[in-house]
Amino acid sequence: MAFSVLTSQEAGWDEARWDAFVEGHPRGHFLQFSGWGALKEAFGWEALRVGLLQDGRLVAGAQVLFRPLPGLGRMGLRFAYIPKGPLVAWEDEAQARALLDAVHGVVRARGGLLLRVEPELRDTPEHRVWLQRYGLNPTARWIQPRTTVWVDISPAEEVILARMKQKWRYNIRLAGRKGVVVREGGEEDVERFIALMQITGDRKAFGVHAPEYYRAFWRIFAAQGRAVLLMAEYEGEALAGIMVGRCGPHAYYLYGASGNRHRNLMPSHLLQWEAMRWAKARGCTGYDLWGVPDEVGKDPDAPIPDPPQGMWGVWRFKRGFGGEIVRYVGAWDRAYYPLVGRIFQRV
Repeated sequence: MAFSVLTSQEAGWDEARWDAFVEGHPRGHFLQFSGWGALKEAFGWEALRVGLLQDGRLVAGAQVLFRPLPGLGRMGLRFAYIPKGPLVAWEDEAQARALLDAVHGVVRARGGLLLRVEPELRDTPEHRVWLQRYGLNPTARWIQPRTTVWVDISPAEEVILARMKQKWRYNIRLAGRKGVVVREGGEEDVERFIALMQITGDRKAFGVHAPEYYRAFWRIFAAQGRAVLLMAEYEGEALAGIMVGRCGPHAYYLYGASGNRHRNLMPSHLLQWEAMRWAKARGCTGYDLWGVPDEVGKDPDAPIPDPPQGMWGVWRFKRGFGGEIVRYVGAWDRAYYPLVGRIFQRV
């Protein structure tokens, strides 16, 4: 079985072909689109896509993000990261080894000290065996949320609503009755979203991206039809907003913000429902609520602390939408210089 390798820095690479591959792959993910690489390149990363071809056809691949290591950048040493990838048939040993060998070669040639992968694989013994077979080692330092909630949006709308907790259905309908309106936002609404995001960060005491990050995200993905900004308004006032991306049959709730006024009108509940409807209208069958405490992935009945701290407040909101708790296999590393790699992991 002969494979060939092509990277995004070589002649003959076609970004549209890559994105179509990501869109159609069974494990394709929004974070593997070339646009995600372009977004990260605007904020200190370098993106390189590695494609594995068989008979001229893309059969596997990975978008690798590189970043200089603090204090080691002058030596040319970098951290390499594959978010929600690689996109490969892990059960096909020949294909998986060929792709990973190509990735390792590319990473080492660019001064990679350590490679971290976070595949879109559920946390099962079989999947752990696959990753260990290919020389990857588990680490507790994951970057993307390890546990999330997936809502099945393939049934009719009334079925999706029936699966939610009664209070969540009530809040969705309450928002509509009270005059909250959700609409698709344009470029001018990105600034309103950014203002709401700052309020959210201040209220919940967590960091948010720089304003240009959200502008760049919308500029890249809205133009491609792969993302939407939804704004919830009351009497013309922006109450909340969310940015949602889609890839193939899946949609992802990526960024959300809300103000301090009229929170009793439940705009965030209505926003999530309208985002599901937006995704469903575009052929999506699954909606990822994107991240809850990992303790929930270990024990769905884990008690919520009082008062809820960190991600626990997020879980209290997301648990009512009738989704399935999914825990992924997490982050796995390959250290090319093991001793230095251990020091880096500690730092």
